[in-house]
Amino acid sequence: MPLLEVIQTRQISASIRLTETTATQVDQYASFIRASADDVVEQALAYVFTKDRDFQEFLKSPEARKVSSTLRIRKAPAIEGGEVAAKKPATETSSVAPSSAVAAGSKV
Repeated sequence: MPLLEVIQTRQISASIRLTETTATQVDQYASFIRASADDVVEQALAYVFTKDRDFQEFLKSPEARKVSSTLRIRKAPAIEGGEVAAKKPATETSSVAPSSAVAAGSKV
């Protein structure tokens, strides 16, 4: 039996806006626990979601299944022949910022 169990999870990239103060504190907390800013946000949200009893009740309601997504999700690059497709030319711009820029407090 293996000593470690590695659980593969599917991750997506989504763009969010934070106040400069919150973004700074995310970076500071990440440094404090020696983790990435993405991990801090992921774990903080998971913690709040599990601890909020009213939210847990809401999730059981039919209304929870009708909520439309408001996150700006960045699509993963297409895979061609087992390799990631070539990137678009640098002259094109994207309306979605990478998560590291969001954590650093930049605006989209």
